[in-house]
Amino acid sequence: MKPTHIEHLGIAVKSLEEAIPYYENMLGLTCYSIEEVADQKVKTAFFKVGQTKIELLEATSPDSPIAKYLEKNPHGGVHHVAYAVEGLQAALDEVASKGVQLIDRQPRKGAEGLNIAFLHPKSTFGVLTELCEHP
Repeated sequence: MKPTHIEHLGIAVKSLEEAIPYYENMLGLTCYSIEEVADQKVKTAFFKVGQTKIELLEATSPDSPIAKYLEKNPHGGVHHVAYAVEGLQAALDEVASKGVQLIDRQPRKGAEGLNIAFLHPKSTFGVLTELCEHP
């Protein structure tokens, strides 16, 4: 597996409505997309910085992974780093064969229509890692 670039940084926030103005007014970025990913119980907002995207993540349910993250990190923060790869299933198979614990054994649909899969932070030095592939 060889990532082509950092696809996005996922940042957990309590409220998109409160966080978006900071990114737009203070950093001068433009929110180009807001989307709900129902099966992940999250609402996302995207910004571009060069080739890399910033993905703000707001929980839509108290039992969502983002809500659980915010319980431990009440101010929010960097939730995950996502890398773009080609051949997502092959990449998952490769890292699993090397002993990395997978959260997702097979790709699933994520925001912006990407195929995604997560690697467990216990196997990635504490960083929740997402692998992404454009369909």
